[in-house]
Amino acid sequence: MKRLLVLFILLCSVSANAQVLRKRAVKLMGSRFDITIVAGDSLSAENSIDAVIAEVTRIENLISDWKDDTQVAEVNRKAGIAPVKVDPEVFALAERALCLSKITKGGFDISFAAMDRIWKFDGSMTEMPGPEAIKKSVEKVGYKNIVLNRKNSTIFLKKKGMKIGFGALGEGYAADRCRDMMLARGIKAGIVNGSGDMSTWGKQPDGSNWTVGITNPLQKNTLFAIIPLQQSAVVTSGSYEKFVMFNGTRYSHIINPATGYPASGLTSVTVFGPSAEKANGFSTSMMVLGKEAGLKLLKKYPEYSCILITDNGEVISSPNLAIEEYRL
Repeated sequence: MKRLLVLFILLCSVSANAQVLRKRAVKLMGSRFDITIVAGDSLSAENSIDAVIAEVTRIENLISDWKDDTQVAEVNRKAGIAPVKVDPEVFALAERALCLSKITKGGFDISFAAMDRIWKFDGSMTEMPGPEAIKKSVEKVGYKNIVLNRKNSTIFLKKKGMKIGFGALGEGYAADRCRDMMLARGIKAGIVNGSGDMSTWGKQPDGSNWTVGITNPLQKNTLFAIIPLQQSAVVTSGSYEKFVMFNGTRYSHIINPATGYPASGLTSVTVFGPSAEKANGFSTSMMVLGKEAGLKLLKKYPEYSCILITDNGEVISSPNLAIEEYRL
């Protein structure tokens, strides 16, 4: 689940430079998108929001794995049969996803779409699935069985029944694309928030930074920090609503694609950085990898920082994020 564990703080004001702020919430990619644009006048702002909606819709029609007529759906249909030629945009996204799979050693895996959903987080589970059932649930998952041919721009899934899906990256990718598109059009400030995958740029109309208020999921009504953002992305992965307890251990609905077992140890991971797409990949994989391995991974990417909250409520930040400066 990628619902952002932050309270987004907006000051809907008009500055001396007559900048106006307009917001709209729409359903795109099967999720809620909140679009905020700062422009010189209301018409420009509303037209820019329309352009963002059109771009997200275009991306959805290109990469969705649940619409039958997309290239990704065709890749899945031809699993174990033949490579499928895809647009350069889809191929590049698949390349980045595979790179993320490699650097996280499978903590992130776009072939997770083929996993059997044997874990239930609706209160109906009374016992853990057996080891054999868990092993079988991920037998068609494995990024090493995805073959990319850059020359031919093709994707091939080696095993029949394999599937890929960009659900974990698609909204962040769309948010990043829209931010870049707006900057290219001269829109100097705004936010595109795709179900918690948030790309921001510029400043609020009064000249102040956009800010996010971080909450502890074990104390949902209380902010413990407010962090300023500028030309930055922020994404949270969390297990604070969907989980099961067995033998005193908390198992989240975020499943380790390599083992089939749910992640445990962390309740949420919030990642800050230049790209919502990559921040999402990091936050998801860090939930799987756990505190020590997750922090070790992110240390290799100094342009990204994070806040971790453990199952017992401990708050930990990466060394490059001075959380104490922003605590309330």
